[in-house]
Amino acid sequence: MTSSDLSPAERFAASKTRVRSPQLQSFRSRLGFALDPFQEAACASVEAGNSVLVAAPTGAGKTLVAEFAIHLAMQHPRDKVFYTAPMKALSNQKFQELVAEYGAGEVGLLTGDTNVNSRARIVVMTTEVLRNMLYAGSEMLDDLRYVVLDEVHYLADRFRGAVWEEVIIHLPLDVRLVSLSATVSNAEEFGDWLQTVRGGTDVIVSEDRPVPLDQHVLVGGKFLDLFDSSGQAATNRVNPELLRATSMSRRGGGPGGRGRGTSDRWSGRSPRGHVVPPTPHQGGRLDRWRIVEMLDDQNLLPAIFFVFSRVGCDQAVKQVLRSGIRLTTAEQRDEIREIVEARCRTLRDEDLAVLGYWQWLDGLERGVAAHHAGLLPAFKEVVEELFQKKLVKVVFATETLALGINMPARTVVLEKLEKFNGEARVPITPGEYTQLTGRAGRRGIDVEGHSLIQWQPGLDPQAVASLASRRTYPMNSSFRPTYNMAVNLIEQFGRSRTREILETSFAQFQADRAVVDLARKVRTQQESLDGYARSMTCHLGDFGEYTLLRRELGDLEKQGAARAEAQSRGEHDKRQRKLTELRKQLRQHPCHACPEREQHARWSERWFKLKKQTDQLSAQIRSRTGAVAKVFDRVTDVLLDRGYLVPAASTSATPASRGGAGRDGRTAEVAVAPAGRTLRRIYGDRDLLVAECLRLRLWDQLDVPSMAAMAATLVYEPRRDEGQLSERFLPRGAYREALDATQLLWAELDDLEQEHRLPGSTPPAPGLALAMHRWARGASLDSVLEDADLAAGDFVRWTKQTIDLLDQLSVVADLPVGPVARRALDAVRRGIVSYSAV
Repeated sequence: MTSSDLSPAERFAASKTRVRSPQLQSFRSRLGFALDPFQEAACASVEAGNSVLVAAPTGAGKTLVAEFAIHLAMQHPRDKVFYTAPMKALSNQKFQELVAEYGAGEVGLLTGDTNVNSRARIVVMTTEVLRNMLYAGSEMLDDLRYVVLDEVHYLADRFRGAVWEEVIIHLPLDVRLVSLSATVSNAEEFGDWLQTVRGGTDVIVSEDRPVPLDQHVLVGGKFLDLFDSSGQAATNRVNPELLRATSMSRRGGGPGGRGRGTSDRWSGRSPRGHVVPPTPHQGGRLDRWRIVEMLDDQNLLPAIFFVFSRVGCDQAVKQVLRSGIRLTTAEQRDEIREIVEARCRTLRDEDLAVLGYWQWLDGLERGVAAHHAGLLPAFKEVVEELFQKKLVKVVFATETLALGINMPARTVVLEKLEKFNGEARVPITPGEYTQLTGRAGRRGIDVEGHSLIQWQPGLDPQAVASLASRRTYPMNSSFRPTYNMAVNLIEQFGRSRTREILETSFAQFQADRAVVDLARKVRTQQESLDGYARSMTCHLGDFGEYTLLRRELGDLEKQGAARAEAQSRGEHDKRQRKLTELRKQLRQHPCHACPEREQHARWSERWFKLKKQTDQLSAQIRSRTGAVAKVFDRVTDVLLDRGYLVPAASTSATPASRGGAGRDGRTAEVAVAPAGRTLRRIYGDRDLLVAECLRLRLWDQLDVPSMAAMAATLVYEPRRDEGQLSERFLPRGAYREALDATQLLWAELDDLEQEHRLPGSTPPAPGLALAMHRWARGASLDSVLEDADLAAGDFVRWTKQTIDLLDQLSVVADLPVGPVARRALDAVRRGIVSYSAV
C-alpha cells in the first residue's frame, strides 16, 4: 500500500508515528512487511522507554518486539542486551538467528555448559545464568540496557519458575524488560505486578492468531469439522454431523464400528473431497500411515503428531516406515543426507550403530522423524532444521515440542487428549491444547492451519469443543525462597530488607496484592532513608545519636510546658535535672561543634519522620499473611542452625543501622558466615546438602570417576518405577563410603527441615552412579547406556547437569575436591556429551 492509498486521517496518524518513534520507522523499513497492531504498539512503547509484557498466541510474531529492542540497543555504542530463554535448545536456536543477523562478533551464548563470546553486546543465555550473574554482581551487567524474557509464562513452572521472579525483582530498575508470553488468561494481573515492582510497564495482549485455525475430528476415516460452520449456529456450537457420527460409532453401527448390518469396509471424505482407502482398523482408528497419506494427498503436510509418549513416538515412526511410505523426492533425499552428514560428522563411527543412526537416517530420507527428550540433542537439532526446511514432512513428538521451538506445521494431529503427568493419566488442559494446536499454520506460508483430533470411544465431542474454545491458561507463581537465595540476599541487603524484597514477589502479589504495594513503598522509602543517612553523616561523630538527644530534649521540654500546672514540686525538679543532664550531653557531643550542624539536623529530622512512616508500613505488612516471608524465616532458621548464618554483631545505634526486630523477634539481623559465602555460589535443588558435604569434607577421598558418580547422584531424578539399588550396582571404592556419609547427612538435614516446617527433599539417587563412573573412566557408549538403562538423549541431559554441578564444585571447593571436580568434568565431557551445534 502506498501513501496515496491512505486516507487523510491515516496519513496524519502515520506522520505522528514517524515523529514519535523514528527508530521504529527505521526498523520497519528494513523488514519489508507491515507490522501487526500489537507489534506496532509494543515497539512504540519500548522506544518510549517503557518495559513491555507482550502476550500473544504461538507464531503471532512476539519475538519481533525483542528484535526491535536489540535494534535500539545497537544504535548506541555501549548498550547491551541479554536475551534469555527457558531451554538450551531455544537459546541455541536464537543464537544462530542473531549471528546470521548481526554477525558472530556481536553475539554471545551462555547456557551453563556453553560459553561463546560472552563479552558481546548481544548475549543469549538461559534465565538461570542471568540470575547467577545478578547474585554475583557480575561486571557483565554494566551498560545493560534491555533484557528479553522469552517464554516468560515459564514462571509458572514448579521446578524452575522461581528463577524468572528472582531476575525480575533484582535487575536494576533502569534496565527495560521485554517479556514475551503465550496467551495467558491473567496477563493483566501479571502486568500489574511488573508495573508494581519495576514501574513503567505496558501490557499488550493479542488474542488473534496470525493464521486462522480450522479444527477437525477424524472419525473412522472421515474428516469432520469440530464446530458448526454453517453460519446459522452460535459460535463454538458442535458440528451436528460430528455428533451423529460419534453417536453411531458408540453404538457400533457407523463410521469406525462394525455393528450388525454394516459393511466391513467403509470410507469417508476429507474436507476437500479425498476418498480415504477402505481399511480394517481397531476401535475406529485409522493406521497412522493412512492418516499421513490423507494429509499428503490434501497438501496438509508438514504435520506434527503429538503422541505424549517417547516410546509411542518411536513406535509411530516404525509403523509409518513399515508401510513403505516415502514423502520426499530424490533431490530432497540427497539434500537431507548432505545436511545430516555435515551435522553429525563429530560423532564417532562406533557410536552410530548404538544410536540407531542408520534407521534414523532412513526415516529422515523418507520424510519421517520423532522428536522427544530421549533423542540425542544432535539428532533433535537435525530434525528441527530439516522440518523448517520442509524436507521432513511428518514428526511424531511429545509435548515438549510445543514449548517455543520454531517448528510450525500446516497440520497438528492429536492422537489423544490425555497424558501421563508422572502420577496418573489426566486430560490435557485448555492451555496445553492451545499451546499444541498453536503449532498449526505457518505465517506467510499458510492461509489456514489445521488441527486434527483422532476420535476414539469415550471421547465426548462436547467436551472437546469446550476444551478447544476456552483460552484459560493462567500463570501462577511457583516462587519459594531457597538456601542459596537467602544467603545471597542477606549478604546484599540484610535480613529485614530481604523480607521486604520477598514481599514483592509475584507469589505474594497473588496471595495479597496489597502487600506488594506496601512493600514496594517501603523499599522506595528505604532508598530515601539511606540517602538521608548519608546526607546527615558528620565527620565529627555519630549524628544519629546526637539527633536522638535533641529529640529527647525537645520532647521533654514540650511535655513540661504542657503539664506545668499539674506537676508536683518533686516531678518538676526531676524533670529539670533530666533537662540539665540532656543539655550537658548535647553540648559535650562531638557533633555539637560541627559548623554544618543545622544542615545535618534538617536531614536527620527528615530521616526520623520517614522512618516512622516506614515502620508503620512494615507493621502493616507484618500484620498480613506474609506467606513468602514466613518460609524465608524458616529457611533462615535452618541456616542459623547449621552455622551458615550467625547473629549480627552489635553495632552503634545509628539511624541507618537501627532496623529493630519484629514483635516475635523473627527479623533480628543476621550475617553470612564463611560457610555461607560458599553456599552463595552453589545453585541447584541440593544447594545446602552440597555445601554441607564440602564443609564436613565428606568427599575428600573421591577420585575422578567417583567424583563424577557423586555429582550424578545429586542431580539424577529416578523414574517412578526405579527400585532400590543393591550394592553390586554401585561403584566400588571410596564412592560407597562417601555415599553412605552423604545419605546420612541428607537424613539429618531432612529431619531439620521437617522440624522447621519446610517440605524437605527426596534422598540422593545413585541410579546413574555406576554408568557415570564408567563413562568417566572411558567406557564405550553402548555399555554405559546399558548400565544406565537410559536413552541417549536422557544420558546426555543428566550428564550435562552433572557437568554443571562439577563446574560449580571446581570453583567453590577447596583442595582436594576442587581440582578433582575439574578433572571429572573433563572426563565426562566427551563423545556424544561434548557435541554442540554452536
